[in-house]
Amino acid sequence: MSELPAHGHHPVNAPTPVNGHITIADYDPAWPAMYAREEARIRRALGERALLVEHIGSTSVPGLAAKPIIDILLAVADVADEDAYLPSLEAAGYVLRIREPDPTSALFNDEEPHRVFKGSEIDLNLHVYSAGSGEIIRLLRMRDWLRTNDADRVLYERTKRALAARDWENVQQYAVAKDNVIAEIGARAATHAAQET
Repeated sequence: MSELPAHGHHPVNAPTPVNGHITIADYDPAWPAMYAREEARIRRALGERALLVEHIGSTSVPGLAAKPIIDILLAVADVADEDAYLPSLEAAGYVLRIREPDPTSALFNDEEPHRVFKGSEIDLNLHVYSAGSGEIIRLLRMRDWLRTNDADRVLYERTKRALAARDWENVQQYAVAKDNVIAEIGARAATHAAQET
């Protein structure tokens, strides 16, 4: 189990510094179990307020290399109503790191309202959206596509490894650099999903 570095006093919406390469690890079969433990913790903390909890991102795709950080999707009734979930998540050991939109920052100003928490026991990103958000659909569709499409899984891993080898000031710059390939793969996933319905 990878231990989470101390949070210190990292302010909300401060870029996560790297100042070097991004670590990409080969797929670890322990990742699903790590996710399952966190899912149980989130559901204990929120009860019925956790409308959806899913393992997303590269660690949710068997065989795909990834940053060794577990990405978790949480849907709540209204992400802007922080009083309904933030105190409970903090009491369970989660720390708010990103609040979007942020009109003062180009890095943290996506259209979909979004919160990101870090964990206290393992390295994770807990992404919180409002139920019905289009981003939830996109994230789950991308995960499911990569689980079943070998060619795009190879393309995504190759792209990530090439980008990770570059020097980055912060993690957010690396994430933005993946946008084009994510859009390309996402378009194929969306086309496939439309054909299936």
